[in-house]
Parts: sequence; structure tokens; C-alpha cells
Amino acid sequence: MVKQKTELELQKTEMVKQKTELELQKTELELQKTELELQKTEMEKQKTEVEKQKTELEKQKTEVDKLKQELQAQTAELISIKARTNVTENQVEVLKRDGEVKQVAFSASLFASGHGHIGPFNTQTPLVYRHVVTNIGNAYNPNTGFFIAPVRGAYHFEFHLHGGGHASHASGAVLVKNGENIFIAIEHQPSYSVNPSNGVTLLLEVGDVVFMHQWANTRIYDSQNHHTTFSGHLLFTM
Repeated sequence: MVKQKTELELQKTEMVKQKTELELQKTELELQKTELELQKTEMEKQKTEVEKQKTELEKQKTEVDKLKQELQAQTAELISIKARTNVTENQVEVLKRDGEVKQVAFSASLFASGHGHIGPFNTQTPLVYRHVVTNIGNAYNPNTGFFIAPVRGAYHFEFHLHGGGHASHASGAVLVKNGENIFIAIEHQPSYSVNPSNGVTLLLEVGDVVFMHQWANTRIYDSQNHHTTFSGHLLFTM
């Protein structure tokens, strides 16, 4: 009896020991689970921070691109102003010398070679028509896209655009005189092609600058078939 009682006590003690061990293991598992949850939370936090940094970088990139385009537009405006200020001294001298009436006419298309769309840009962007067909009087500059009036008079300009249909982007451009938007041509449809155009007659003083800007958030197409053109000529002097 005493022996059996002792064995029962030992078994009871062993069971208590095992129970305690299980409780310790359970506590350890809970601690590990808590640690895993903490690690998971930290990883989510780091992931959120990385996404935040990625978003900030994209935002900064977009801002840099926007500033770059604005700088290009401002540079074009400065060139325009400089061109007006320094306008063709030889032309002025010729006018002073013999009062010659200029014969002025030009016509050019956008691409000198190749094909494709240009744009879209976030802001108005200068267009330079490089394939010159006619440039009587050399008043149009295919390197800058500027037409500089050599004499005071009435001038007529026309511009024709081409673009492929697009869900988000129209095709459009505006004629600019001395930095001021004059007439725009723009058309938008999600498929097929568009062909906006416009024209205007302007009274220009000697040195006035006329050029084209691509309208913001638009696309314009040209190829060896010369879809997109800019033309102008002097109607009469005044």
C-alpha cells in the first residue's frame, strides 16, 4: 500500500511536471507567435514606407518632367523675344537703303525625314517645321520654327495637322504671334484619324515673330507624305 501510494505520488508529480512543461511550451509558442506578428507588422510598415518613397519619387519625376517642359517653353519664348529684339539688321538696312518691297512666302512640313507622332506634353511646346518646300525671302527659319516679318504688312498663315485617333489625346496646335496665342486648331476622336486646320491674316510690324505651338496633352503625326504643314505669305505691304 505504501509502495503503491508512493508510485501514485511520483506519477502525480510527473504529470504536474509534464503539465508545467506543456504550459512553458505553450507560453513559448505564444511568445514566438507574438514575435512573428511584430515582425509581420514591421514588414508591412517597411513595405508601406517603400511604397510611400516610390510614390514620392514618381511625383518628383513628374514634377521634374513638368519643369523641364516649362523650361523648354520659356526658352522658346526667350528666343522669340531675342529674335524680335535682334531682328535681321541686314533686312532693316536694305529697307532703309532702297525701300524695296519684299516678296515673302514659305511652306514647310513638320518632319524632314521619318514618320511618327510627337507628344503628348504637359504644356504647350514649340513646333519646328524642318522640311521646307518654299522660303521666298528667307523669313522662315527651319532651325527655330520662327517666321520673322521683314516688312510691315498683311500676312496670311495656314496650318494643317494630322493625328491618329486616341482615347485620351486630341491632335492640336496654336499659332502664336510674339508669345500670344492667336488661332488654334484641335480635334479629338477615339479612333481613325483627325485633320484639324486653321488660318489667319495678321498685320505684322517689322520684326514680329510668328510660330506654332503644339497644344498641351495632344499628339501630332507626320511622315514622308507631309501631313502636318505650316505656310504663310505676304499679301501686301502697309
